[in-house]
Amino acid sequence: MRLLEGRDSFICDYCRQVYVPQENADGVRMLGEASELECPVCSVPLVHASMARHRLLYCQHCRGTLVGMGEFTALIGDLRSETHGGPATPRAPAPDELQRRLRCPQCHGAMDAHYYAGPGNIVIDDCSRCELNWLDEGELRTIAHAPDHSYSRLSEAISDYSPGFEGS
Repeated sequence: MRLLEGRDSFICDYCRQVYVPQENADGVRMLGEASELECPVCSVPLVHASMARHRLLYCQHCRGTLVGMGEFTALIGDLRSETHGGPATPRAPAPDELQRRLRCPQCHGAMDAHYYAGPGNIVIDDCSRCELNWLDEGELRTIAHAPDHSYSRLSEAISDYSPGFEGS
């Protein structure tokens, strides 16, 4: 079996059968290949995985996710589009989450911990040098299920701007 490039499935080179791994409880499909990078939280090898057809690295121990910044935006968009059910209950991030200092799995430099600017009310860790984001267990789904206030703010701004047409 060979992992198909850019896919979340394998193909058998002998019979050409395609195999798609089952999703786990986090919506992640384990692709079975270990990465050379280690989890910044628990120092075990990350595994290649996919979520909503986007490739990422996943820790089977702490269930954290390492995803490239470019892929992150597309992944969140796809997760939001397939979200069913009500929004997630917002939670306030623990203040100590901002104090945590993780090492980037790729360059081993310090990752920056900061509030995520989008919906979800979470703290993420990123390495701007390597363009990687680390999200702890459940944070991707929290973002996807959080109400997106950017649309309501845009609607309010449009309704506040009424040019005042003069009727004849």
